[in-house]
Amino acid sequence: MPASYDLLIRRARLRSGDIVDIGIQGETIAALQADLAGEASRVIEAAGRLTSPPLIEPHCHLDAILTEGDAGHNESGTLLEGIARWAVRKQSLTPEDVRRRATEGIKWYASQGALYIRSHVDICDPKLTALKALLEVKEACRDLVDLQLVAFPQEGILSYAQGEALMEEALRLGCDVVGAIPHYEITREMGVESLHIAFRLAEKYDRPIDAHCDETDDEQSRFVEVLTANTIRHDMQGRVTASHTTAMHSYNNAYTFKLFGWLKRAQMHIIANPPDNIILQGRFDTYPKRRGMTRIKELLEAGINVAVGHDSVMDPWYPFGTGNMLHAAFLAMHIAQMSGYSEVPRVWDLVTENAARVLGVEERYGLAPGKQADLVIFDAPSERDALRMMAPALYCIKRGRVISETTSPRVQVFHEGKSEEIRFVKQ
Repeated sequence: MPASYDLLIRRARLRSGDIVDIGIQGETIAALQADLAGEASRVIEAAGRLTSPPLIEPHCHLDAILTEGDAGHNESGTLLEGIARWAVRKQSLTPEDVRRRATEGIKWYASQGALYIRSHVDICDPKLTALKALLEVKEACRDLVDLQLVAFPQEGILSYAQGEALMEEALRLGCDVVGAIPHYEITREMGVESLHIAFRLAEKYDRPIDAHCDETDDEQSRFVEVLTANTIRHDMQGRVTASHTTAMHSYNNAYTFKLFGWLKRAQMHIIANPPDNIILQGRFDTYPKRRGMTRIKELLEAGINVAVGHDSVMDPWYPFGTGNMLHAAFLAMHIAQMSGYSEVPRVWDLVTENAARVLGVEERYGLAPGKQADLVIFDAPSERDALRMMAPALYCIKRGRVISETTSPRVQVFHEGKSEEIRFVKQ
């Protein structure tokens, strides 16, 4: 007797190129094979389109999303003015304001295939307004995304009054990850101590760490080595992430070679954020101007896990974006010069498998029987074409339920008395 499924996807093209059917029961992938026998309450015809595990946003700021211009525009385009603008906007936060903007932002992300999100939330606020609101959003939007929250001390753990106490309170309230920003502390010594505090809190509350680290053009900013040393000392290999690390762009190669060995030993995760990194960094350069992004390609070649985040969406640091993770990956592909034929699939990894390792969700992530039924059907035949065309996510499926549908645009060209549909695919 044919099996019965809640949802059946016919002729889905996997990243390998194989064409399969995917049978889903409840929140789980029950079967995945070619010409799957069975019936379903709903059938989706993928018609050979790329069907992928969902995109992942490993680094964003939902508390600040959609605030661009609210406290004046960032006229200098610098990281520091962005922080100053946010400090002003932060004073007017209300629970309803944060919930409204964050929920809208999550819808933007989810409708474009990002069904897992890690968001940093600024805890340098005696009332913890944004955090408390985002904890509510986390539960309210569970049907759209799996959301992790990082206790992020935007103004420093030690440089902000009561910073350490607020960090601990954020973890008590339910933050999933310990954050830090050592390079923004007033002195290097304070930056080093702030990381010691972060590790003490991580051990006390059994949380991973994700630190904004060396987000500067200053080649003397080397807190990533402190983060790495603490990771090894505290036996937290594989549970620590260094976000941004843009100073690495300017390190000398001899030091970088040594650093890579320690990063690998610590099983460190690195997150680059191309939209913000390339527009905020290099602002003090004349020419030649630095790209201001960490060494994605070289880190990967050294066997270090790297993921890519979008970071900001219409906020004081980055006034553009829609939360499309293909946009972030597309930028990374160009800036990291990963256009080689065998390199393009690794670009897709930056916003899928590699990011899943950062979030620690590998056990339930992926397309295989027994995995959580999270997947996306893109309007493209391959990952290469999806990146090239910024292909829309036609169907986004979360825990076995279709949470977003996009009608593929139809482009008609009229030439020599004929109408022809253009699909932007090499025939």
